[in-house]
Formats: sequence, C-alpha cells, structure tokens
Amino acid sequence: MKDYSYVERFSRLGLGLFVHFGLYSRVGKGEWYLKNNKRAKREIYEKNIEKFNIKKNWAKDLVKTAKTLGAKYITLTTRHHDGFSLYDTEGLCDFDAPHSACGRDLVSEFVAACKESGILPVFYHTLLDWRAPEYQNDFGAYIDYLVKSLEILCKNYGEIGGFWFDGMWDKPDGDWQEDRLYGTIRKYQPNAVIINNTGLNELGKLGHIELDGVTFERGTPFTVGGGERPIFGEMCQVLNDHWGFAKGDCNYKSVKELIENLVDARVCGCNLLLNTGLRGDGSVNQTDKAILSELGKWVKANGEFVYGARYCALTAENADVCKGEDCYFVAVKETPMAADINVQRNEELKKITLGFEGKDGVWLDDNSKIKLNKGSFTVKPFEYGKSLSVRIAKFKGE
Repeated sequence: MKDYSYVERFSRLGLGLFVHFGLYSRVGKGEWYLKNNKRAKREIYEKNIEKFNIKKNWAKDLVKTAKTLGAKYITLTTRHHDGFSLYDTEGLCDFDAPHSACGRDLVSEFVAACKESGILPVFYHTLLDWRAPEYQNDFGAYIDYLVKSLEILCKNYGEIGGFWFDGMWDKPDGDWQEDRLYGTIRKYQPNAVIINNTGLNELGKLGHIELDGVTFERGTPFTVGGGERPIFGEMCQVLNDHWGFAKGDCNYKSVKELIENLVDARVCGCNLLLNTGLRGDGSVNQTDKAILSELGKWVKANGEFVYGARYCALTAENADVCKGEDCYFVAVKETPMAADINVQRNEELKKITLGFEGKDGVWLDDNSKIKLNKGSFTVKPFEYGKSLSVRIAKFKGE
C-alpha cells in the first residue's frame, strides 16, 4: 500500500503564502492584464523583459514576510498564463528570467531562501499558455513542452513541497495526459503534493487519483476526504481583488475577515493559502506587508490551533469545534473587548454550550482558565488594549 504520510504532513502546515510574481508585476495591473485590458499589446508587453530588474535579496525579504505571517510554506508562480518563466528553461524558450534584464534563475534564489529559513517551497505552474502557439495548434506537442518544463523544475532544485497547477479549466475537454503529467512528478519528487486548481466554479471537486488536494478559490471551504486515499483541502484567498500586483487596487479585506477565513479553513481541516502579488522589482508592497504582519500577530497568539487543528464532528452552540493532537479547540467569533459599552453595562455576553465534555479549558491567547458551568461558559472579553476578533478556547481531550 502506498505511503501517503506526506499528504498528512502538508495538511498540518495550516497556513501558506501564495505569491504571484512575473512580467505582469512590472505593469502593475494584475496577472490577467494581457487578456482583460483591451489596450494591451503583446509585443509591447513582452518588452518588459528588457526592464525586469529584480532586487538582489527579493527572495530573502519575501521569506521574512512569510515568517512574520506565520506561514509554513510559500507557493510561487514559476510560470503564469503569459508564458514567462521565473526559472531557466534550458533552451525550451528564451522567455524566461535568465533572458531578462535580471539575468538570473529566480526560482533557484527562491528555493535557497526558503530552505535556509525552514519554509517549504511549492511551485505553482500554469497548464494553459497564452504565448505558446502549440497550445492552440498542436496540443500534443504542447503537452511535450509542458512535461519537459516540469522535468526541469523536478530535477534542478532539490526536494520541494509540491506542485500547484492551474488552467486545465481552460480546455475542459482537452487531452491533458494527466497520467503523464503527474507521473513525471512522482518519478522525481515522490513526496511532493500535487494540486490542480478547479477554478472559481468547482470548489472542492475531486479530480485525478494522483491529486493530493482540492482547492477552494475565494470560496468557503468544507471538509474533504473519506475516499480511497487521504486528501487535503486548501482555501486560496487574495488580500484585495487581484492576484498579481495592481497599483490601482485598494479594495483590501480587513484583518478581521482574513482571521475568520483562516479559522473557517482550519476548523474543517483545510489550509489557508493567502496571496500577495509582488511589485516589479520583486518586493512586497507595503500595504500587503502591513496586513500580513497584523494577521501574523493573531497567528502567533493562536499557533497551536493554526498548526494543529483537524476536523471533528463535535459541535458547540455559538462556536465552531475542531480537534487537536490531544485536545479540542473552540473558535468564538465576534469576541468583544473589555471596554465595549455592552460589557461596561454588564449586558449578557455570548454564552457557549459545548456538545461534548470539556475539561481544563484555557484561552490560547493568554492561557487564562475557563470556568465551565454545566457544560457552558461565558465568553471572556479581550482586555483593554487587545482586540483579536476571534478567540480560541482549548479543552483537554483524547
């Protein structure tokens, strides 16, 4: 029987940083600029390769941001739909980072920075291609090109955490030769998870037998698994409206909403993959960095939940329940602060009734004890000066 322990290990990482980075980063109008902007001209767009100058320490700075967030892995766009690769394609084409103004293999720098800091590197790779003529005219030849690209990524960077594919939804009836695609990865990277994004319309849909995870792109996650083999779920989310850097996009989500996204994912045993789009020089823009840092404060206070939560069927009134290694976590949303006017007036605070026997309860963020009364407890407000939105209680269990 095949050993799927690598799937379990990945599912316990809890939180990852998604990174969209490519030639489109220089334009600053999102990763789909070529398709969604009527004024975009490919010949003008591709001239950005002559100005693709990337900061020397971009990868180390990126990893530092991921560590501040509390992310355990980073998924980087090694090639996006425009066909530009951040890695050395070894003669497959000249539309890659080594042939750009920076003249470097950026995937190599990314992997080195990740491994130096204990972050797991994961490779996003597009399946569709707006540039390769074979994609439209000779699909079999295009698959050959795609497989050779994957072989380079599998063989040249040491052991990696996984592959995150995207774009099969563009040709739902095409012969993608999935056995061959995934078999290439299994040959060279047997412990790498394989994910194929189902897009916006088929969230959580199971696919090929070799796939290890299912995706929830900007959607509400639910518990997956229970089939012939273990799989995990991953909710991918943007900070604003675009995956790639868009200087005109200020429609940012609140830190509170992102915390709740993370809680929703972990309660049902899914990871959260939270995106940032790098600027044209490879830097994280300041707004993204600030939001990720603020979210990281909550992650640090509740790390045991973020990295240890697993789905369970237990419930609680007015809260969500999941299992830990030898405990249960109860997630309480909309926790007030002690200076809230309703608290000052001694109005009734939220009451949580457990659907299981809870023992030795504590709040993770300050380790204060929880007093149970016939299986229920009143939510303790945050002290003045602290407001973390969601509070996680921990109870001893099997």
